[in-house]
Amino acid sequence: MINIAIVGTGGMAKNHAEMFAAATGCQVVAVCDIDLAKANAFAQAHGIAKVYDTLDDLLADPDIDGVSNVTPDKFHKPVSLQIIAAGKHVLCEKPLAVSAADAKEMADAAKDAGVINMVNLSYRDAPAIQDARSRVAAGEIGRVMHVDASYLQSWLVSNQWGVWHSEDTWLWRLSSAHGSKGVLGDVGIHILDFASYPVGDIDEVFCQLTCFEKAPNDQIGDYHLDANDSALIHARFANGAMGSIHTTRWATGNINTLRLRIHGDKGAIDIDLDRATKTLQICRGDNLNDALWETVECPDTPNNYQRFVDSIKSGINDQPDFAYGAKLQGVIDSCFDSDAQRTPVKIG
Repeated sequence: MINIAIVGTGGMAKNHAEMFAAATGCQVVAVCDIDLAKANAFAQAHGIAKVYDTLDDLLADPDIDGVSNVTPDKFHKPVSLQIIAAGKHVLCEKPLAVSAADAKEMADAAKDAGVINMVNLSYRDAPAIQDARSRVAAGEIGRVMHVDASYLQSWLVSNQWGVWHSEDTWLWRLSSAHGSKGVLGDVGIHILDFASYPVGDIDEVFCQLTCFEKAPNDQIGDYHLDANDSALIHARFANGAMGSIHTTRWATGNINTLRLRIHGDKGAIDIDLDRATKTLQICRGDNLNDALWETVECPDTPNNYQRFVDSIKSGINDQPDFAYGAKLQGVIDSCFDSDAQRTPVKIG
């Protein structure tokens, strides 16, 4: 059995505990949080035997094989580097870091240490995106010409996930001083991965970011609300395809909607995760002229948690690894540069 520890007990930690519990060949044996009361409550809720309030103590435990880093974004780098230095395998929440330079440092450290390293780009878990990648690679829709991708949330205009203007859980995501990179850094990284994973690398971006007024003087308590909440990206892919990619927290009528449409010269693929995660729509062959779509069932694939465990067992690092996370962070950084310069920016 692979023994897993979880660092951080915030909202995503519950998902990590549940997903590892459902995976085969592993068990969660320890949890760590600087707030010992939270760590104890988390351990009790998930049947975890060992509780730590310092990372040093947790990493000194010889029984732990891999660590799931579920700390806030700004702590991903220091915590992951400490895990790597201790010789433990690491699964880090997204985004891997707050800059491409930091993410590359993490990737280099993991490579030098020879530990398994993965970043939890969780929408990779959808069988539909894995199947789409296989179909594009096989040439089923021909040469990809255009990509249309969106990640739409509405928690700034609804209370579906909570009352954003009175809860720290949401307010910090709107404040750069509290470590937020806005909607682009938070969920934009998902849609950039979602768009490029089946199609290939993004070579150039032209990005516009907007932060809409949400409170008097854009201030609520200690939170200055200055982080972007809408992002529009014009992308050029390495294979020549063009793409429109956007994400916002103002998408009234959408709770958490990811959609991807890939248009080739011999067919097209449409994925809507609100509709289904295990099917996709495809237009091809004799259906092209009449623009008719058929539903295709997608084969099950391992999720990131199972891939992490299997990688530790085999010693072969599965995707998405830290090197890919660093590359994706480079796209994010270029989007910020593009917005600041108001011009297209080449990646890398």
